[in-house]
This record gives sequence, C-alpha cells and structure tokens, in this order.
Amino acid sequence: MFCAALFGMIIFGACKTYKQSRSVSETTTPANTGSITGKKWKLIELAGKPVSDKVNDKEPFVLLQESDHRFSASGGCNGLGGSFELKGNGRISFRPGPSTMMACENMEIEQGLRKALESADSYTLKGNELSLNKARMAPLAHFRFVAAGDTILNGTWELDYISGPGIAFEGLYRGKRPTITFNLPQTAAAGNSSCNNYRVAFMMDGNSIRFKDPASTKMACEGTGEATFFNTLKTVTKYDVVGNTLHLIMGDIAVMRFQRK
Repeated sequence: MFCAALFGMIIFGACKTYKQSRSVSETTTPANTGSITGKKWKLIELAGKPVSDKVNDKEPFVLLQESDHRFSASGGCNGLGGSFELKGNGRISFRPGPSTMMACENMEIEQGLRKALESADSYTLKGNELSLNKARMAPLAHFRFVAAGDTILNGTWELDYISGPGIAFEGLYRGKRPTITFNLPQTAAAGNSSCNNYRVAFMMDGNSIRFKDPASTKMACEGTGEATFFNTLKTVTKYDVVGNTLHLIMGDIAVMRFQRK
C-alpha cells in the first residue's frame, strides 16, 4: 500500500514538473539571434498604447544590423542609432549613441522609444511581432516585422553625373567612375570612390536617406574627384529610382546620378 502511494506521488510530481516547464517555454518564447537581426521592425505599441502608422509623416521603426551589432531607429523625428548586444536566452541591451537634434511637432513617441531602448534587458518574439521588455513587467515597446527599405536599391550603381564641382565630369573621373553598392537590409553601402574602396553607413525612412562619414582605404589620389564624391554624398537627403537610374537628392535637387551596372 505504502509503495503504491509513493509510486503515485512520484508520477504526479513528474507530471507536475513537466507541465510547469512546458508552460514557461510557451510564455517566454525567446528568439534566437538570427531571428531578429537584419530585419526592420515597425513600432506599433509603446508603453501599452498603440502608435500611429506615421508620426510626423515618418514610420517609427528599429532595425538591428547583425554584421556590426549596430541599430538604427526613428520615433518619427530624429534618426536614432547606436549599438546593441544579444546575450542569449532572450536577453538584449542597447547603447544609444548621439542623434540629430531636430525639433518636431510630436516628440513623445521618439522620447518614449529612446527610453524603451535604454531600459530594455530582454525580448520576446511571437510570429512576426517583437517585444522589448524590462524584467517581467509589461512590454516597453512592441513591433511588427516589415520589409526594410525598398530593395530596388540593391545592386551596384555607377556615377555618371555630380552637381557643382566646377570641373567637367570627365575631368574629375578620367580613368574610373565612382560606384556604390547596396545590400538591404544591411544599412551600410560599399564601393569605390574612383581611387579608394570605401564603406559608408546610412539611415533610411521611406525615400529619405542620410549617409554618414565614409571609411576608406588610404591610397593617395590625384585631383579632387574623391573628395567631391564623398562631400556630395553627405549632403543627400533622399533618393529616387527610375528604371535603371538612381538619383541621390538634396532637398529638391538631384546632386548625384548613377546607372545600374
């Protein structure tokens, strides 16, 4: 009798333990590293409140880059960026860096998103939806996966026009024309300046695009072609693709034109 009762207790305890462990795994569902990086996540909820589709006519989002553990984000006004670290078991930390300093009509979402990134220590993934969390509290921010940018940009483009140098195009680039290669969702482009190979990070929001300072090899270059190319690239604010032609635009003026190679 005693043995039968003891056996029953052991079986009951094993079943109870199994059910508890199964319940935990179902509710936490931490994502693996590759499942959240290299994707654009649109902000749909912040501190439990829904977020509009557009904020100041811009889509709020965060994009996590796997190759260099950098992130870019927008709360509808300034471009946000910095680094992040994935620590396993659904843990994550963000280190936001400097941002642009524009003042917009609605700054509440941007401020809330920055605070959520600074506070988050874990994440959960359910289907195409990502949550950033703090300890076991309610999610700080909730996102939905969307395509990162317009992949029509992907590929290699060769420059055939640049605005304002005061020197004929063929005089600037006698032997070799500059190129730029995009590979979205990666947020860094690469190419050749007509002299040095380079890599340049950028931030996108719809057709808006801003390039950071390029990093390049250090060969000595004749003339001002490379400097003109890099300096003009940093003035670009948006892009347009028509057929096999890419225009990089400052305000309303196309300052660079490329042809697809």
